[in-house]
Amino acid sequence: MTQQAFLDEPPQSTALTNYDRAHMKLYMRLLDAESDGADWREAVAVLFGIDPCKEPERANRVHRTHLARAHWMTEHGYRQLARDADIEWRR
Repeated sequence: MTQQAFLDEPPQSTALTNYDRAHMKLYMRLLDAESDGADWREAVAVLFGIDPCKEPERANRVHRTHLARAHWMTEHGYRQLARDADIEWRR
């Protein structure tokens, strides 16, 4: 996977952020990995390019916070995406 720039923790906001939009595919892949029962260490190595053996605390934080934001997207963020798409469609 081509590595996009990512933060160790995604921005925490009640609104959809530019970071969320840029990392939508990453969020989906994290949710897929979780759904498939993949070990978080493998997911963080593949998706973020972080070696969990060399940087265990960072790897865990990156995975945990991005997965939490991915779940937020499925519960709240998608509504904002749908509204934005509807607004664009009506233009």
